[in-house]
Amino acid sequence: MQRESQLLKQFHWSAEIANYEAKRRTAERIAKEVKDGQVIGAGSGSTSFVALTTLAERAQREGFRFSAIPTSHEVAMACVALGIPTLRPMDAVPDWYFDGADEADPAGNLIKGRGGAMYQEKLILRSSPKTFILVDRSKLVERLGTRFPVPVEVHPMSVRLVEAELLSLGATEIRIRTGSGKDGPVITENGNMIFDVRFASIGAGLEKDIKSITGVLESGLFWGYGVEIVTPDS
Repeated sequence: MQRESQLLKQFHWSAEIANYEAKRRTAERIAKEVKDGQVIGAGSGSTSFVALTTLAERAQREGFRFSAIPTSHEVAMACVALGIPTLRPMDAVPDWYFDGADEADPAGNLIKGRGGAMYQEKLILRSSPKTFILVDRSKLVERLGTRFPVPVEVHPMSVRLVEAELLSLGATEIRIRTGSGKDGPVITENGNMIFDVRFASIGAGLEKDIKSITGVLESGLFWGYGVEIVTPDS
């Protein structure tokens, strides 16, 4: 038996969406890609939320259906509110994937993870034959780490070890991310903590070096994934 949820019907993004008009224009470009019956990987963050809303509007307007593989609880709730059927990564392979980014360099390397879902995002990205990264011009940088630290998802029992290993990799600052709506650290959907880590320089091998540390589930460094960057005027 299905029971209608007023909370889910009223679901909206939890904070003000910055640069909304630019994100909407980018979303309208990506909405042209969806076809009837496709399975789409849906990334996390406000840019992805705007894109998901735009995709749902086009599907309703033109009378076709698609399914989504969400990368976070928040995106899954948005799908329910928008009437988009959801699948798990073990149920299907996405036809394509879309997501936002905190930074993107000229080669398409990324820093992601302000929403704390970098493990799920990387899982779906690696499963997808094509990925669109939706950004406005403020997210384009010449060098990764210019504006944002690298998020690292860390098992709570390994805090001391991971801190020491990150310092040995050249970390210049490590902070435990704390919640704005709760006391204490942010806890991911996998039950882990997030370190926000700054490095003096970020190179091609750093992603693998971070991932090799015992106690690290994933990082928000996405290097060499061959994504397509989409901007409002691209």
